[in-house]
Amino acid sequence: MTAAISDEEIEKHTNTLRNFAKSTGYTLNPDDAFLRIIVIGLLENKKRFGYASCPCRIADGQLEKDKDIICPCVYRDPDLVEYGRCLCGLYVNEDYISGKKGREPIPDRRKTHKMSR
Repeated sequence: MTAAISDEEIEKHTNTLRNFAKSTGYTLNPDDAFLRIIVIGLLENKKRFGYASCPCRIADGQLEKDKDIICPCVYRDPDLVEYGRCLCGLYVNEDYISGKKGREPIPDRRKTHKMSR
């Protein structure tokens, strides 16, 4: 279990993400309550693993194995084109915002491997 995430940390990271998205031509999910949940997940993973892996995927905990799912993940752009949002819903496009896309489930593009017991 990770230490609690403060409101100040959440606000700071949210602002960082907003600035990054704006400067790179991307759009964050306009639902502030949903955005907060995703940001908390990113911050928890950063504290847990040392990097902000996608909160909607299972991280291995080893940087080399998880590079593809460090936010923004390498699957963001193809998901935005095809579904109007990335898997976790942090990044969205106009098709999602307008309701043209984004209501159907997104299959995870990441290749899976079996976990050992």
